[in-house]
Amino acid sequence: MKCVIGGAHIKVFGRAIHAMARISDGFWFDPIEKGLSLRAVNSSRSAYACVFFSSIFFQHYSCRNTPERNQHKNHIRLRCKLVIKSVLPLFRCLNTLERNVEKCTIYTDFKDCCIVFQLFCRHGVVKTHNLAFQECEPLQAVFAKHLCPNVLKARSRQLSDILIHFPNYQEEVTLSVTPVKVCFKTYTEDEMDFAIVMHTEIHLSPEEFEYFQVGVDSEITFCLKELRGLIAFAEAIHVPVAVHFDMPGRPVVFSLEDTVVEASFVLATLADTSESLHLSRGQRRSPALESSNQGTVSNRNLQDPETTKNPADNFTITAEAQPSSPGYSKFYSLFFGAISSSEEDVTNALHTLATASDTEDFGN
Repeated sequence: MKCVIGGAHIKVFGRAIHAMARISDGFWFDPIEKGLSLRAVNSSRSAYACVFFSSIFFQHYSCRNTPERNQHKNHIRLRCKLVIKSVLPLFRCLNTLERNVEKCTIYTDFKDCCIVFQLFCRHGVVKTHNLAFQECEPLQAVFAKHLCPNVLKARSRQLSDILIHFPNYQEEVTLSVTPVKVCFKTYTEDEMDFAIVMHTEIHLSPEEFEYFQVGVDSEITFCLKELRGLIAFAEAIHVPVAVHFDMPGRPVVFSLEDTVVEASFVLATLADTSESLHLSRGQRRSPALESSNQGTVSNRNLQDPETTKNPADNFTITAEAQPSSPGYSKFYSLFFGAISSSEEDVTNALHTLATASDTEDFGN
């Protein structure tokens, strides 16, 4: 694999690395013919990220730059895992990189089992970093986000302005939606003393979104840390962010799509057994709405963001709550599997119903 990133795109690639660092201490480097995918899964298997760079994002791109072949004379597909701490320092100061680095070349060295990052700086300075990798199959979550009854699409700047009102120490945020209102608010546990805890609520109307569809009244709670990384990445390429979600306990998907870059972050949500049961019984609009995936849509008549499929959207997620005492909420763990050779066809995978909890020991 060999690719060359032009100076104008180095900051965007660096933002993707920063977003990965908020997910996990390692990430998969997965080059294919159409482009390069970066994937990450956190240690509790409750957050997954995939950023896909199309081949046209690079000045030069080839995933078959080596003569390595298997016994059937086919090119070996590189799938390797890098430690995020070894890559992050290369892209630490993005503004400085944008000013001083003219291009970045990334290629594989199978002989030394490493990926080489070369930064070609001004005045003829070349910085070379040889980073060892672990060859292994990347994990992939598969989730049919187009089946979610609730879809919001907003400008990345707007979401950034919303999140800035929540302090950095705030770990979770709650998103509540009805056909007439959207609310982002501080998540507080029942035992917290409201007299000493700052509580923030931000209310938005449907007209403030580029796309608005609510088929189910819902209130979901998810982690802020991973989301902040995606928003910063979206701002770097100036594209809106789509949010697909259902009921508490079901994953929420934040995705963005550009002509050369696509990304999806799948986050587990907090679930309460009694709350989920109540929602499933009483707050669905109607069976017809559920089956057709149509809900209350704003009168902007904008195109449904699901009309275009993209490589970063092939997710399957099934989940089950951890065993817990009655009355306590737990984050659902997401189910993952290795990417198969026929990853482009995930139709059968969408019917798989497997469950896993955070306490289980997962392998690659």
